[in-house]
Amino acid sequence: MNIPVIVDAIRSPMARAKPDGALAELHPVDLLSQVLQQLMGRNAALDPGQVDDVICGCVSQAGEQAGTPGRLAWLAAGLPTHVPSTTIDRKCGSSQQAVHFAAQAIMSGTQDIVIACGVESMSRVPMGSSRMGKNTTGARFDARYAPGLVGQGVSADLVAAKWGLSRADLDTYAARSHQRAHAAQTSGGFAREIVGITTPAGLVTADETIRASTTAEKLAGLKAVFENEELSARFPQIQWSTTAGNASQMTDGASAMLIMSEQRALQLGLKPRARFVAFDVVGDDPLLMLTAPIPATQRVLAKAGMKLQDIHHYEINEAFASVPLAWQKELGADGERLNPRGGAIALGHPLGASGIRLMTTMLHALEDSGQRYGLQSMCEAGGMANATVIEITP
Repeated sequence: MNIPVIVDAIRSPMARAKPDGALAELHPVDLLSQVLQQLMGRNAALDPGQVDDVICGCVSQAGEQAGTPGRLAWLAAGLPTHVPSTTIDRKCGSSQQAVHFAAQAIMSGTQDIVIACGVESMSRVPMGSSRMGKNTTGARFDARYAPGLVGQGVSADLVAAKWGLSRADLDTYAARSHQRAHAAQTSGGFAREIVGITTPAGLVTADETIRASTTAEKLAGLKAVFENEELSARFPQIQWSTTAGNASQMTDGASAMLIMSEQRALQLGLKPRARFVAFDVVGDDPLLMLTAPIPATQRVLAKAGMKLQDIHHYEINEAFASVPLAWQKELGADGERLNPRGGAIALGHPLGASGIRLMTTMLHALEDSGQRYGLQSMCEAGGMANATVIEITP
């Protein structure tokens, strides 16, 4: 049997997507190339020429990210020219989908060693840069969903209203994300997963997005950024609670994972760190947009023959605080197991890199705690979500 396993997983530090952000001076290809170079350097028993494919998640494939960034980064890292690459866009779950495709290729027997990776430089290629026209949906789609879909921030407020989540709930959760990420950072919890990145200004070795002093009381003073008079009339149930403080941060970052068949890993003397138990991807209501992690979780658990209580660590992407909170409320999940090292509210959300960033954090947290099973799901634009269950190998 061709059993896919995770041999290694790393990420760059997370940097604010601002002109003075720690990674803003670095071209996204140069950022990802350093991550790929260090991934191969950490696994020197593997000849890079044996890699069958590099599957790269990237959402805004425009400007500096338009040229098949995985391919360019692999070559920029000085790695063999015959190894190909392709780019995946499943919005926020792009690199999680890259992991799925990599593992599935190994399961099929068509490939043996695949690198899944992701990159997004949101300071250099702003979100939405690839949209060249006003209408990206078309007349037939618009007719089906008249009077029209809304932006993700409005969807976040719709989700909060549907699940009865107050502004205080969102702000309390957001503050906890920073507190948990700060605790992980200061205790060395991120040390094994982060690789240093050299920039024109020097070496970057730590996340700069975590705000240790954040409190729910401070967040309560922020303005609800998506409030709109016309939409208030259309959706009178909305309380307009989503702010810059209880939503994910726009961020620069890259991540990479080495996936291979268990047999090949053992032949090379490389230790499999985790195996894949089950995968799923599902669509849900495109108006609510952010709810698909709920059915994706239900489906992936059914495929795995498991219950949520069997899972020790949940990573549900914090695109907005209402997303993991609605997921938790709907499924009755244990809040202590939910994003225990913080999430995208504190660590940021570099779109194409986030899927592997989450899985990298989950892998290391499970190893550090001696726990066994982890589940990850991410909401994605258009009302989709990926879900993955992994098991730490002894």
